[in-house]
Amino acid sequence: MDLSIIIVNYNVKEFLQNLIHSIKKAVSGLEYEIIIVDNASDDGSVELLREKFPKIKLIINKENLGFGKANN
Repeated sequence: MDLSIIIVNYNVKEFLQNLIHSIKKAVSGLEYEIIIVDNASDDGSVELLREKFPKIKLIINKENLGFGKANN
């Protein structure tokens, strides 16, 4: 594994697809993983990720733990 990318998500469904597509273009040729930590979003982010990006590792928090805790 060359690169692990951790993204903290909270109700930004409208940005996720563009972000993921941009990452895939930028890391071309590298072995990488994307890990998204969802901080209890209620905008359909989790459903979008499960449906369109099933290979992404998804960690779902039951409550918003904040940026710092979600990264650790």
